[in-house]
Amino acid sequence: MAWRPFITVPILAALATTASGQGTRLLRQPTISATQVAFTYGSDLWIADRAGGPARRLTSTPAVESDPHFSPDGKQIAFTSNRSGTAAVYLIGVEGGDPTRLTWYPEDAVARGWTPDGRRVLYASSRETAPAGFNRLWTVAPTGGPSTLLPAPWGNDASYSADGRRLVVDRVARWDGEWRGYRGGQNTALTILDLGTLDEIRLPNERTADTHPVWLGNRIYFLSDRNWATNVWSYDVASAAVQQITRFTDADVKTLSGGPSGLVFEQDGWIHTLDPATGQATRLSITVVGDFPWAETRWEDVSRSISDASLSATGQRVLVEARGEIFTVPVEKGGVRNLTRSSGVADRAPVWSPDGKQVAWFSDSGGGYRLMIGGQDGLTPPRSLSIGESKMAWEQTWSPDGSRIAFVDDDVRIRVLEVATGRIVTADVD
Repeated sequence: MAWRPFITVPILAALATTASGQGTRLLRQPTISATQVAFTYGSDLWIADRAGGPARRLTSTPAVESDPHFSPDGKQIAFTSNRSGTAAVYLIGVEGGDPTRLTWYPEDAVARGWTPDGRRVLYASSRETAPAGFNRLWTVAPTGGPSTLLPAPWGNDASYSADGRRLVVDRVARWDGEWRGYRGGQNTALTILDLGTLDEIRLPNERTADTHPVWLGNRIYFLSDRNWATNVWSYDVASAAVQQITRFTDADVKTLSGGPSGLVFEQDGWIHTLDPATGQATRLSITVVGDFPWAETRWEDVSRSISDASLSATGQRVLVEARGEIFTVPVEKGGVRNLTRSSGVADRAPVWSPDGKQVAWFSDSGGGYRLMIGGQDGLTPPRSLSIGESKMAWEQTWSPDGSRIAFVDDDVRIRVLEVATGRIVTADVD
């Protein structure tokens, strides 16, 4: 028996959309110079005027380009790319052109910034660490050549003081940067390291996630979730006073960078500039227009992505899930049926009804998990049933007479749903 379901999948088709009059969203990891901002969008590097407006593309590859950092003179951008297979540090001029690869070690390297004099590029890498890999900080010349290890024993991100004699270091890479309210061992205090004496000063920290340090003048700016939403904060190096700068509550500030003309950060998909003198943030309107050929709709062979396969009551068809779609596939003769055709929606864990006439599955369409029940022929729209107060659900099972479906929810309860009415009761709690 061989079956190979196909589906037309519009992967990342939303990349080319632009909100009229508001600019483009999903602009990520901005960096700022005196006259320009650069950022990533669709895994490429783009550059625009510091005040916003149309963006110009600097790279165009199927690889992932990330972590851009302007040189102090604003003429070059260091960034990370996996175009060679391993994440490495590259350099490109603000006019564009072919990037220059700076790091060649077979371990990943991630661009983190520059020395204040522009003579070295700062990056993080777990190269030459054992037995378990951990990041340390290195520098390399913009012309390439051997790298130099900095004396920070652990280092995932950092920023230099203006005189280059000290460094504020974020020691640990977090395996899940989106974990809101995390207060575990990965949260370490930002540390000021004197590169001459190796003396250390820790910034005030109570297990909060303090990240993306930027040293400007006599202050260190950083992101912190110490009020439970991630915002921009500052630390006065002289007085050790900590102050909150931005006060967003709806969406976290994701990344922060700085340059001679101030600060720039990403929040809710938009790029904002921040004036350190006044604390005033300004949202930029930047328009990105480009082609993304790898995001076009195409035929995708999903036969290697099949999961949750089960045989129908008649033994004539097999029910499977693949890439978030639900299919029934003939054992011998017939055509493949896509029961969902819901690009952009995750349809999961399909199960046959006892009589083989219906199929039930979970879907995240409509703003949350719901139970869907549809005919096995896929000719009519499926019913959408609420799973009540449950947020997630797994392991649904039909009753032998097909009148009820039991499932386990995120509160470890066995819930039973009446198919005809949608009424839900709790059968048991773990």
